[in-house]
Amino acid sequence: MNLEPGAPRATPLTGIIDAELRQSGGWLPFDRFMALALYAPGLGYYANDSRKFGRMPDSGSDFVTAPEMTPLFGRTLALQLAEALARTGTRDVFEFGAGTGALALQLLDALGDRIDRYRIVDLSGSLRARQQEALAAHAGKVEWLTEWPAEMRGVVVGNEVLDAMPVQLLVRSRGEWRERGVVDGGEGFGWSDRPTDLRPPVAVEGDHDYLTEIHPQAEAFVATLAERLKQGAAFFIDYGFPEAEYYHPQRFMGTVMCHRGHRADADPLVEVGHKDITAHVNFTSIALAGQEAGLAVLGYCSQARFLLNTGIVPMMAAASVAERAMAARLVHEHEMGELFKVIGFAVGEPWDAVGFSEGDRTHAL
Repeated sequence: MNLEPGAPRATPLTGIIDAELRQSGGWLPFDRFMALALYAPGLGYYANDSRKFGRMPDSGSDFVTAPEMTPLFGRTLALQLAEALARTGTRDVFEFGAGTGALALQLLDALGDRIDRYRIVDLSGSLRARQQEALAAHAGKVEWLTEWPAEMRGVVVGNEVLDAMPVQLLVRSRGEWRERGVVDGGEGFGWSDRPTDLRPPVAVEGDHDYLTEIHPQAEAFVATLAERLKQGAAFFIDYGFPEAEYYHPQRFMGTVMCHRGHRADADPLVEVGHKDITAHVNFTSIALAGQEAGLAVLGYCSQARFLLNTGIVPMMAAASVAERAMAARLVHEHEMGELFKVIGFAVGEPWDAVGFSEGDRTHAL
């Protein structure tokens, strides 16, 4: 697949989307378009062989995540996972969407003989090759899965996984709610809105035009996790807000963003398959999905507070100046410290998890 900037619309991936448009009468809900753009086998953004992860644009990458920035991210997270493994009496870790394998390597190094298996659930064959190379020293413990296990016992972790799950778009115009979908716009894809009974989970004050998202696939993911996880805990780190902030009247342009070459844009209909498409996480809906399916919420807080609780400060003190500078980006409010949040779940009775020992915001969900 041609991944160069300015590639024409007529690619194998857009051909698949065009075929689905014809079969569906010329209109696709955005969540289906997003699913194809990101995950179509061999062609979608996360299924093709573009580089994706890296610190700088000159590496050919599109964005950087916390584990690529500094190994201190995984080392501090490992403290919480070690506690969860001990509390739940389990010895397996499951990671969803392991990216380059950087976080897996950091966790495997830090957890050592506390775990028997590290199981990666990842649909991307190209990323799996990078993960296998990165994790060669732990090959005896690592297992790759292409689908959910029937039953899971262990601690689950997902860093920037929920934001990449397809969302539905809702738009209020002249006081009426419609669902926004994708159509053939001639020279490229275009937008078209249809009447719908769907609504945001809370009323959005005002009568001004308003674009937002709902997250049924992320909620279904958490419900499936609750069904399959028979013993253990789960931790998810991502950018987003509680419901009251997510559907604030001033957030009227929605949160869908695209990333390519370490630059962001808000148009998912161009360069399809060449760039990431994300939406912020509604952590209230994630917490409710878990609770309704039987999980207990361990806590919810900012990434900064979580990392401070799990000991990043003494680790930074012992690190090089360069490492401290990168780690500081994880906790500074104007960088990743406030926008990114952490939510934890447990099977059975919750405990006072170390990551949420101070600054827990569960009450704000």
